[in-house]
Amino acid sequence: MSARIYKPARSTTQSGMARTKHWVLEFAPESRREVDPLMGWTSSGDTQAQVRLRFDSKKAALDYAQEHGIDAVVLEPHRRKANIRPGGYGENFATNRRAVWTH
Repeated sequence: MSARIYKPARSTTQSGMARTKHWVLEFAPESRREVDPLMGWTSSGDTQAQVRLRFDSKKAALDYAQEHGIDAVVLEPHRRKANIRPGGYGENFATNRRAVWTH
């Protein structure tokens, strides 16, 4: 079995960092997905593709993979750029704003 270990990125529609603190071990699909000719649903006989394990650290995920004989590939997370302006949307309308806000 082969798997990948990664740290999920945050949702693009949210600014929060929920669900990004854990490392995930996800198995690679071993068989193709097929379309059912009668209903048109996509199905697969590979049940390992549905398994997604979460770990608190990368080391814990690697230890689990090694202990169970799983060939794991680690994908390092991308780091956020450092030039993010502090504050939020509400500061555009603050009464103590230094610059004039215009459209």
